[in-house]
Amino acid sequence: MEEQPKHSKLAYKVEEAARLLSLSRAHVYRLMDLAEIGSVTIGRSRRITARQLEEFLRRLESAGSWRG
Repeated sequence: MEEQPKHSKLAYKVEEAARLLSLSRAHVYRLMDLAEIGSVTIGRSRRITARQLEEFLRRLESAGSWRG
């Protein structure tokens, strides 16, 4: 049986991801520019997938923190 998704959405606007992470929109753009968090481009819009958010947080947990 297929596992149920953990998120209600597959991809988030930058503003939504910022809200989920309790960060500013500018900070999330900076993380994307530094390739600390992944994103996908759909047309002219950037989205952060649920998997990319999880991977970013998993890396933070294993490193202890992020200092950028």
